[in-house]
Amino acid sequence: MNDILKGFKEFLLRGNVIDLAVAVIIGAAFGGVVKAFAEDFVGGIIGVIGGSPDFGRAGFTINDSKIIYGSTLTALINFVIVAAVIYFVLVLPLKRMMERGQTPEESPAPTDEAVLLAEIRDELRARRI
Repeated sequence: MNDILKGFKEFLLRGNVIDLAVAVIIGAAFGGVVKAFAEDFVGGIIGVIGGSPDFGRAGFTINDSKIIYGSTLTALINFVIVAAVIYFVLVLPLKRMMERGQTPEESPAPTDEAVLLAEIRDELRARRI
């Protein structure tokens, strides 16, 4: 039982798990910012163009059944904003940094065993001649 608890403690204290927890918390907070931006700013712009700033309940009625497309539109705008921010703030700069930092890989120094095997191979070749 002690080994199980020790293993669980090591798992929880790994850097990856803590980083993931922080990322989830920041992601949730960022989601609130994106939602507010989409509803207030983008919704305001759409309101100026379309006449109504609140398009969350936008829809139409067919046979006494209301089909609401506004909430889907809001979710789509939120998704595009999050994807754009992630791409332009995280992915693109990291990609550029990786491209700048990459150098041709140098072959690692041979191990002692590899050097010894090469010497044996060379000696065997020399004896055959």
